[in-house]
Amino acid sequence: MAAQIEAKEIPEGKAADKWQVYRDLCEGKSILGVGDRSLAVLAGLLSFHPDDELSEENGLIVFPSNKQLSLRSHGMANATLRRHLAALLDCGIILRRDSPNGKRYARKGRGGELEDAFGFSLAPLLARAEEFHQAAERVRADNRALKLMRERITLQRRDIAKLIDAAIDEGAPGTWQALWRRFRLVVDQLPRKASI
Repeated sequence: MAAQIEAKEIPEGKAADKWQVYRDLCEGKSILGVGDRSLAVLAGLLSFHPDDELSEENGLIVFPSNKQLSLRSHGMANATLRRHLAALLDCGIILRRDSPNGKRYARKGRGGELEDAFGFSLAPLLARAEEFHQAAERVRADNRALKLMRERITLQRRDIAKLIDAAIDEGAPGTWQALWRRFRLVVDQLPRKASI
């Protein structure tokens, strides 16, 4: 319901590049709670939107058949496709706009322009574009912080190892072998993919 309300309150004239919104979603997926396969289905849905820009002027409803959507989602099985569509709906990334008979289609007017369309609304992508961008920025910042922390720890580990080696080589007084074993114990406990 919140996604539907938010999608109805899109400011007039708002537009966003659909592929940039998609890239932001891909980067921020851990924060937003969406999986890789669901994102593959979303990419398939976005490929049915004729313009690169999402805006209310261009229309935000796509109406592919499951067969065509499956083909554009890397040949995903029908049951899997439905499961990932449900996941996108649950995350509020897309909305379902059902027709009276439950089918997806568009009705054209006399001039050939779309009068009404039933299928999936991409309005939440446009409405939440800033939120997705902020999530992607947060993930990027976290990744940068983790990279810097790894670099600092690597440099400190190297400096500690060199100091202990130099002390042993020069015969400096102290329990250097015991210190070396403690140092290796701490280093060996660090997971290969450690968090910050």
